[in-house]
Amino acid sequence: MAEAIASLVSDSESPVVRTGYVVIYSPKRGNRKRFPENCVTLYASEAAALAASQPELGHYAAVASGPSRSSEGFRVFYLVRWLD
Repeated sequence: MAEAIASLVSDSESPVVRTGYVVIYSPKRGNRKRFPENCVTLYASEAAALAASQPELGHYAAVASGPSRSSEGFRVFYLVRWLD
């Protein structure tokens, strides 16, 4: 699924949209599929993202693709899957 997302979105500042481990700040996890860049922190590994997550404070570990430029001009990450 990550490959399909990466091929559909583009960013003029970056030739390749990457998929990686992140922690997303989202007070309500809900059904959202995209998150602004300022709510996402990148990590080098799944273990690091899981260690940094704090679900009780709204910080959830995930795999996401991005960042890419949205139609509104914002840089966003697209959720691939939650890790916890």
